[in-house]
Parts: sequence; C-alpha cells; structure tokens
Amino acid sequence: MLDDTLHFLANHLEAPDWRRLGEHLPVEWIEQAVLRTEATSIRHRRLPAEQVVWLMVALALYRHKSISEVLDDLGLAVPDSQTPFVSKSAVAQARQRLGSDPLKWLFDHSVQHWSKQDRGTYLFKGLVLFAMDGTTLRTHDIVEDREHFGAQNYASGAIASYPQVRGVTLTALSTHIVHSAAFGPYGTNEMLYAKQLIDGVPNDSLTVFDRGFLSAEILCALTRGGSERHFIIPAKSNTRWEIIEGDDEEDDFTVRMRVSPQARAKCAELPQFWEARAIAIVDHQGRKRILLTSLRDQRRYKPLDIANCYARRWGIETSYRELNQTMLGTTLTLRSKTVDGVYQEIWGTLIAYNLIRLEIAKAALVVKCEPTEVSFIRAFHLIQFELHWTAVTRSYGKLPASMKHLRERLVSLLKDERPDRKFDRAVKAKPKRYATRVLRKPA
Repeated sequence: MLDDTLHFLANHLEAPDWRRLGEHLPVEWIEQAVLRTEATSIRHRRLPAEQVVWLMVALALYRHKSISEVLDDLGLAVPDSQTPFVSKSAVAQARQRLGSDPLKWLFDHSVQHWSKQDRGTYLFKGLVLFAMDGTTLRTHDIVEDREHFGAQNYASGAIASYPQVRGVTLTALSTHIVHSAAFGPYGTNEMLYAKQLIDGVPNDSLTVFDRGFLSAEILCALTRGGSERHFIIPAKSNTRWEIIEGDDEEDDFTVRMRVSPQARAKCAELPQFWEARAIAIVDHQGRKRILLTSLRDQRRYKPLDIANCYARRWGIETSYRELNQTMLGTTLTLRSKTVDGVYQEIWGTLIAYNLIRLEIAKAALVVKCEPTEVSFIRAFHLIQFELHWTAVTRSYGKLPASMKHLRERLVSLLKDERPDRKFDRAVKAKPKRYATRVLRKPA
C-alpha cells in the first residue's frame, strides 16, 4: 500500500504534504473522491475529509483497536498544540460529513486502475479468472439498522438476533483482489445484487458461479453484454435440458434449455432457449456432477481444464474468510452503528483488503510465485506492525530499508501446501458455554 503512504505517516509535519500519499492510493484519487461527492472541507479541521478517508481504511487494518487509538497511533489527525487529542464526537461528525459515497468512488476507481496492472501474468488461455458469490455481515442491533437492513427469518418463526447486510462480490481468483461489490438489505435476493455486477465484468474473462446463480437472465447477460465473457456454473439436480450435440453417456456434450415464461416476462430480451456446453465430472466422493459453460471450443478448452477452473472457485470463500475473520477479527458485528456508517465501513474495508492483496501480488512477482501462496494472515500482521512501527518512530531515513524489509518478508510467508477438501462442508452446532443441568426424578 505503502511506500509513500508510510512516508506521510512517519514524517508528519505541521502542514501535511498530501502529494506524498501513496504508491497504490495516490493523494489525487482521494482528492477526486472527495470533490466528486462534494464532501470537501472548507474550514480548517483536525479531521478534513481527505484524512477521514484514510481513517476508514486504517480502521479496517486495526479492527482490534478503538477509533481514538488508531487516530493517535498513526497520527492521522492534523496536529494542533491546543487540542492534542480528537474527541469521539468530532470523529463521528467528520464521518457523517464525509458519508459513504467517497469511499465507494475510491473503491471503484482504484480497482479499475489496479486490475490493469500485471493483467497478463495470471491468465487462463487468454482469460482472466473471476468468481462471484455472496456473503453476509452483522450490524449492531439498532432500530435504524434493523429497519433498513432487516434480518434472517427462520422457519420456526424466529428472527436473527442482529440485522444483517447481504452482499455479492466479483473476485479475481489469481490475486483475490475484489473487482466489484454490491450489498445492502438482507431481504434483497443475491440474484439482484449479482445483476448489478454483470455489466462491470471485464471482457476476455471467465467467471465461475455457485449453482445458486443459475439463471438465464444472468448468464445470457454476461455472454451477450461484452466480448469473450464466459461462465462456468454447476447444474442443479432439477435442471432440465435437451441434448443437441453429443450423448449423455459421454462426458462432453451440448445442451439447450428453455427459458421460463416468468423470466421472459420480467426481461423481454431473453430468448426462448439458451445453449451451453455440459461437462460431466466426478468429485472426490465419487459423485457425478454436470458443469455448464459457455466455453464451446472443445479443442482449446478441455474438460479437465474446465473442471480445474471450477475447483478454484473456493478461492472466493477464502477471500470472505480473510475479510470476515482475519481483518474483522471474528467480531460479532461491524464497528459502525448508523446505516450510512455501515456502508462507509464496508467500502473502507474492501479498499484495505485490496491494498493488502495488491501488495502481496507485487511481492509475489519478485519471486515468481502465485499470490495465493503467500499467507494472508501473516502478511496482514506484518503490514500492521510495519505501519505502526513507522508511525511511532517517525524516522524518515529508515523508511526505504523498512519497505525493502516488508516486501522481503512478504515473499517469505509462503503457505504450506494443504490437501484438498475431503469432506463436504457442514454447519456444526456451537459448543454450549455452560454445562446443562439435568433434573432427575426422585426415586
């Protein structure tokens, strides 16, 4: 993230030089984000809008610390001899003035720039690999949040204890950089969030979906809306089709499926039928599955290639784990309490996550390894330490050596190779905190 950003944090002057802000997040981007959303500060403040943007990114990196601690430790507030510390109310007001739109714009703008870097390094036969899937986050149980986001309703009639944010992301499988995201109320179906992301899928790409996204509207919009935009998705057990080329006894054939009248009524552009190539695979438990794909060239894209690409879909689950457990520290809820603050925090967290992943990818290029081979947890902790140490020492002369040390350490954090999944995922009951008292009838 980090060269010029650390320079700024370590060499904090009375009048901060915003031009030194970042190799990956230049100060010009942050100024554009603030100006485009009219969040710029006219009067002199301890926390101008530009600094609040950096605060939201830093809060994602130090979830275990309070906002006041992050401000003090990293020196993010403009110095003032009369008021050395920023009050909690001032921070809350600064965040409200900024809003969530600048963070969203900065996320979108940075991803468009970062996705073009080293694009040709991790291609699958000329295609960039992506995965799309959904996740949820919990917020504080506040009336405003519950009314806006809602919560899960169980079959028993019970309602989840905390409001929940539902979201869908498009993630690059090679680097785990989140390319785009859409999120909001829990009651909105994942398919609707996925539709918001389809137009932004890059050309010359291959997107791997979970079976829950098997929809003619989504898949046809993907393939027809750009150039060489392809998909892989497993068929459902109740998916019906007509074989138009090949034989179902083979492992590679072409099918035609009917689009439901309900779907065509909602989207008049949908055809009456749509076609896909079907690949039969056998998983590690001996079960036969069918993968549907738009990669129709059988000579160029072998069934084994398609099966291997689908197997990499689990990378997006790893990405969610890194966001929800590593960065958020397995906390029960997000930090923010207001609706706009929740959106602001999520965009800031995604920017921070991408910064870490981008720095890992840059370091991996040095030693010619895959970015996913570098341990995210250890890299995350190392970046936390380096940022904090540099902010504390304020030693400008030691920063070049510090950055060299950081990237050398990143490439030394290669993960041990782990075996593939042997058992299906299962939801296990949480252990009880207290022992259960058993009442016995008197003899």
